[in-house]
Amino acid sequence: MVRLPAGRVLFWEGDSGDGCYRVEDGLLKLTMFSKSGAERILAFHGPGDIVGVRAIIDALPRPMSAVAVRDAVLSFLSRTAFEAFAGKHPELCQSLLRLLTNRMRERDKMLAATSFLMVKGRIAQSLLELAEHFGQEVGPGRIVIRQRISQYDLAAMVGAGREAVVRTLSDWQRRKLVSRRRSGCYCLENKALLELEID
Repeated sequence: MVRLPAGRVLFWEGDSGDGCYRVEDGLLKLTMFSKSGAERILAFHGPGDIVGVRAIIDALPRPMSAVAVRDAVLSFLSRTAFEAFAGKHPELCQSLLRLLTNRMRERDKMLAATSFLMVKGRIAQSLLELAEHFGQEVGPGRIVIRQRISQYDLAAMVGAGREAVVRTLSDWQRRKLVSRRRSGCYCLENKALLELEID
């Protein structure tokens, strides 16, 4: 087991890929940095998710960094152990292929959003995706995102400045589309209306 305090890096972009990790508890973000230091968050992964899966296939350097957003506990699977197990259980490769295909679809969606959607639409789409992964329905059309995501992280997800995110969220709070709870978690107060913000 690997225990990773919040803020600690599991691996950096460019590190050697010697295996993958399963998130047992906590929350990680997969992120990339520009030469100027600007961050772009590609995904969040919570309990049950696999991180660094490409390393067990191609053994190439890590294409992105993984950082703990909350204290995390992870189990590690080396490339050697995976190959030995997969040799006896070929159905595992099918599961891995499905996982990678789903992630490619998510990245394609993110790329399309960055290319075609205005900032407001990208924020709405990111909140809806977070709700899909970490949400709990608390009423008709109301979903609490059970992970604390900072405004900085949300800005890094959508590729926009924090000021634009704050402005948009304030507008949606006034219009009762989104609220923020004392715990720091966001609540989608009206999912259907928020979906209309994706234009």
